[in-house]
Parts: sequence; structure tokens; C-alpha cells
Amino acid sequence: MNVMGKGIPTVILENGSGDFSFIWSLVQPELAKFTKVVSYDRAGYAWSEPGPTPRTSRQICLELHTALHNAGINSPYILVGQSFGGFLVRAFARYYPNEIAGMVLVEAVQEDQRIFMGGGTPKRIREFAKGREEPAPQSFFKPATIVAKQPIKLDSTIEPPLDRLPANIQKLQIWAQSQDAYRLAAGGEMDWSPEDVANLYKHKGEPSYMLGDIPLIVLTRGSGGNEGRADSAELETERLTLQKELSHLSTNSKHIIDKNSGHNIHLEDPATVIDAVKKVFIAAKNHMKLK
Repeated sequence: MNVMGKGIPTVILENGSGDFSFIWSLVQPELAKFTKVVSYDRAGYAWSEPGPTPRTSRQICLELHTALHNAGINSPYILVGQSFGGFLVRAFARYYPNEIAGMVLVEAVQEDQRIFMGGGTPKRIREFAKGREEPAPQSFFKPATIVAKQPIKLDSTIEPPLDRLPANIQKLQIWAQSQDAYRLAAGGEMDWSPEDVANLYKHKGEPSYMLGDIPLIVLTRGSGGNEGRADSAELETERLTLQKELSHLSTNSKHIIDKNSGHNIHLEDPATVIDAVKKVFIAAKNHMKLK
């Protein structure tokens, strides 16, 4: 865990799939100027030990909640989730509703949204669900030792927009993305995520899956990258409509479309993320409507 700043509510930064705590390097120091901010690596990522499987949202949220408790980082929390992290912060709010003061969803995929997953046809994540029964989360776990049979070969690829990170952070990225435990952890998350997304869709609109009146800002990129396709207009209309639906999770919300960024707003336009978190922080701290 990387803890910076002082103040309440505490901001918790939840990474997207395959991302590490330092992905927030352009955002976290600025947020720490007005409150306490926590970024962290999920089990199996970077400095964190591997965790039990399956990597359900319930398991991941229990691990985060336990880590915060053990570190003496008390609620209330403002949750900030990017992409896959958006599913996780919504789950965290469901499991620990009395500890949540606000939320920012940064390019979080909506449960009915179609995305490109390694092919030419966009698909809904929930369509890959197998109907598996979610096991109870494990509180105690002794990870198996991963023994490298040969020296780790560094994956030195730094793809945009990761090249916007400082040089020292890019070196950390190369080290972290080259670890065997990381590949297993990221694969485990993607293996189970369709089940979690299907669950969100199944319970859509139910009170326990909503956010009441806590301040919520939904940040959405301006273009979905569907240019040149025959169905581009249809996909864009659907994408923006479903992103707007995310803002309906709370009765105290805003939907902001960022025309200066792609999927990784925290890297491509960090000022917009900083401003959104600050707005939610002010509203949550003063128990007021978003301005």
C-alpha cells in the first residue's frame, strides 16, 4: 500500500485490470494535498503476495478491507475505480455500505456495455459467464511458492499511454509486468470477472446494488474508438447511454465526458480525475449536493 497525505474522507484508488499502484502517479500526489490517499497492489501484483482463487470481487474486496483495517486506515472512504476497478469499487460499496462516503468511476465498463475482447466483434463481458457458484471468501491463505525455472525475462514494453509516466515509474512497470505471479493474478481476475458482471446485470436496480445519495461522478472518454466501423454510430450511442446509466446509481451524481482522453483518463488527462475526486471529496465532507 502507498499512503500519502492526511485528511478524511480517505481516497482509495482501485486499479484497472493488469495495472499497478503506481499507475496513479500523476494523480495521487495532487490528491494528497487535501486528504489521505491510498493506492495499492492487489494480490499477486508487484510487491503483493499471491492470493487465493478464484479471484472474485468478494475475495478482492475482503483483502482490501482487511489491509485497510490492519494499516489503521479507517473509513469513511471515497472510492475511485478505473475500468475493471469500477466493478470492484461498486462491489466494495455493496459489501461495506456504511463505510463509503463517495465514488468516482473512471471509464468503468457498464455491465451491459459491449467491448472489444481480442476480436473484431464487440461482446458483453457477462456473456462469457459460466454460471459458476461463488465460494465464500478465504480469510487465511498460504500462497504456494512460485519457483522460476530460469531467470525472469524482462518485458520491457512500454505502450502508450504508460509512456506518460516518469522514467523511474516506467522502470517499475517493466519489473512488475515481468513477474510470473502477476500474470497468474491478472489471468485469475479475468477468469472470474464475467461472473461478477453477470451478477451486476442480474441484480440491476436492486437497492443493495445502488449507491443511495452519496456523491458520485462518472468520467467517460469522448470517443470509444469505434471509428471506421459500419456500426460505429450504434456502438457510440449505446456506450454513452450505458455510461450515463452508471450515474443513475446515485441520486447525487454527475456524468462528465472527457473529450481530451481515451480509456486511461488518469494517465491521459489526470487533471480531470483530480478535479472530479476533489468535487466528490468536498460534497462528501460537507454532506452536500455535487456542484
